[in-house]
Amino acid sequence: MKVSYRWLKDYLALTTGPAALAEKITRTGIEVAEVTQMSAGLKKIVVGHILSCEPHPDSDHLNICQVDVGQDEPFQIVCGAPNVTTGQYVIVALPNSRIADNVKIKKGKMRGVVSMGMICGLQEIGFADSVVPKEYVDGIFVFPEAIEPGTEVYEALGMNDDIIDLDLTANRADALGMHGVAHEVAAIESLTPHFENIVVTESDVQTADQLTAQVADEQLAPSYHLRMLQNVTVQPSPMWLQTRLWNAGIRPINNLVDVTNYMMLTYGQPLHAFDADALMGDHKQIEVRLAKTGEKLTTLDEGEHDLTNEDIVITDGHQPIALAGVMGGLNSQITADTKNMIIEAAVFAPTAVRKTAQRHNLRSDASSRFEKGVNVADVQTALDAAAAMMTDLGNGQVTAGTVSPTNLVPTDKVIEIEADRINRVLGTEIATQTIVELLERFGFGVVNTDNHLTVTIPPRRWDIEIQADIIEEVARLYGYDNLPSTLPTGDMTTGALTTEQKALRQTRHTLEGAGLTQAISYALTTPEKARQFTLVDSALTVLDWPMTQDHAHLRMNLITGLLDDAAYNVARKQTNLALYEQGRVFLKQAKAQVRPTEIEYVAGLMSGERQIKTWQTTAVPVDFYTIKGVVERLMATYNLTAAVDYRPTQDYPEMHPGRTAAIYVGEQLVGFVGQVHPAVAKEYHLKETYVFQLDLAQILALPTSSVTAKPAPKFPEITRDIAIQVADQVSNAAIVSAIKAKGGAYLCSVELFDVYAGSHIDAGKKSLAYTLTYLNESATLTEEEVNLAFEKVVAELVATFDAKIR
Repeated sequence: MKVSYRWLKDYLALTTGPAALAEKITRTGIEVAEVTQMSAGLKKIVVGHILSCEPHPDSDHLNICQVDVGQDEPFQIVCGAPNVTTGQYVIVALPNSRIADNVKIKKGKMRGVVSMGMICGLQEIGFADSVVPKEYVDGIFVFPEAIEPGTEVYEALGMNDDIIDLDLTANRADALGMHGVAHEVAAIESLTPHFENIVVTESDVQTADQLTAQVADEQLAPSYHLRMLQNVTVQPSPMWLQTRLWNAGIRPINNLVDVTNYMMLTYGQPLHAFDADALMGDHKQIEVRLAKTGEKLTTLDEGEHDLTNEDIVITDGHQPIALAGVMGGLNSQITADTKNMIIEAAVFAPTAVRKTAQRHNLRSDASSRFEKGVNVADVQTALDAAAAMMTDLGNGQVTAGTVSPTNLVPTDKVIEIEADRINRVLGTEIATQTIVELLERFGFGVVNTDNHLTVTIPPRRWDIEIQADIIEEVARLYGYDNLPSTLPTGDMTTGALTTEQKALRQTRHTLEGAGLTQAISYALTTPEKARQFTLVDSALTVLDWPMTQDHAHLRMNLITGLLDDAAYNVARKQTNLALYEQGRVFLKQAKAQVRPTEIEYVAGLMSGERQIKTWQTTAVPVDFYTIKGVVERLMATYNLTAAVDYRPTQDYPEMHPGRTAAIYVGEQLVGFVGQVHPAVAKEYHLKETYVFQLDLAQILALPTSSVTAKPAPKFPEITRDIAIQVADQVSNAAIVSAIKAKGGAYLCSVELFDVYAGSHIDAGKKSLAYTLTYLNESATLTEEEVNLAFEKVVAELVATFDAKIR
């Protein structure tokens, strides 16, 4: 909410400056984002009167203007605006002036003609396009009334007004109107606000004879009121009204529409105006109902919307003419030809307004206020004030009476509270009379009966509901900085991580120690990406209100997010990648399941070179064994009781069928590791890429063994090397398992140190070389003991794998 300090002073006898007032407001609970003045940094910008305007002899779009700027002689200024003409009062930046973005305007020549400055549009002196009147968006601004030439423009345009930008939370919607802000500031400054009395002069014509209205369901619009004006004249608003609107971030349109926006800013009550003659039928009829599925409405922004039976619409008895509380329809807008009009003031169902605004992507100032709530006591007041001002600015007549098919009668809320409870909660010793005075500064009625307070809350503070709200009001006006600071009392509990938290933290440390960098991806994705790289079958989880269609489904894997991250990096020439992500996936056992189960996963991605080329090293690309080594290192940190096993698999269509292994702990599948299928990698514009994905929830639930430290061995080890030739399809894991089974009690490790296939090896065969290490921790091993155990291993390999000893 952008609050005009000058406008605020219309209601309060303020002596505190804007900056100091902003600090006080922030300290009492409403944050002030900033205090600005549009004229800051501008210099030598004045009002000019165009005395003559002639075409430039060497240009088809430039004009040479003689402009009275309050000097002894007119200034000659060359202007290219399409709407410049004789007699206009315009904005002139004089030579050596400063306009928006600190641009300096100098005396110069345009196509050989001297130009003494520049005739400006509003954007050129700092106004946003969104607040510039549409007729001046592509040209210079023309004042609607005569102003003394040479006068600085800042006063006429409201640019020297201080704007206090309030960053309001949803519960303080009462401050979305200037009256609400005035009440708040009055409490802070111990002042009494003064508001104008509304007097509506009505004609002899009865509104009820010209207009009828009905609300199909009172829940849709609990309070709905209409007034009618006849014989109005549509014209530009006076400058004072335009300046107040654009200082609040609203574009001026015309004198009638501007009044509805002005009343919204004044009371926080949105209004809407319909062209009565655009409604169908001789006798005008307004009906509030739910839309019918298939009905269409073109709104004021010229967007066409397909309505649903959840949208509240205003109709003329035949067709929709507005989305209730959101935006009016183009078919009933106020135009230059409007003569008779209907003004609407209402309270609409907040949830329905919010959902309609989201559904049609039509968030507006009106919908924002209806969603958060409006002051029921001001609905009729705002309507009457608008009718009175439109009579003044539009030269029309207000018909007698208001048509109100529904009406909410404003009532005060009464909250009982003990003064001792307020002090006990705040830790203070504030006198009861002081508490009463603080609450009365808010305009609350307070009756004190032996320190028992009966607090009466007016309808304008609908955020006050319970005793805690009363305590908060006392605290923020008393001053949070005046509350005593105390240490907490009671038994202290030492904080510690749970076993799961420790394991998750260790997972991150291990992967980062292996050279991987953490990535954080969106949990929302497309249905195609959600279904890829899944460890288990799951139904999709679809969002009801997605931000975009590409973020409408919850992920069921982490790898597609890493692939997106990798593609982003590769597009920026970063090709050596090592990333990991630890996060949750969302799985549903059945489509009917409402809430998905959140499962903790960890995934990694490696691509490019694991060792770059230097003067003394060669480049080494990432391969399957690089990422498998990372996984093995990670799995070792969990100290699982069962053995970890890697089994070739073709169960994942997005993975390379010959370079992918399923990861088992015992017989429990916990993940997979391997190369991304080349076709999938090509879709992401990636070269050879390797990934892994683990179900951390399953892994952390498995039995673990404790780690026992052992002293260094006292006796020497003995090693034996063996090279065997076996068939290609024989796996290293099977050979290692056979060696360990027959290796004897003293075999402590088996290491593969060479793999060879090629010349000197039979076709379909490969050579594997191992180092077997033997150790007796209680005595020195003899050659005879090692040789006997080694011979058993050799015999087992020959018998089991038809191995040939090399």
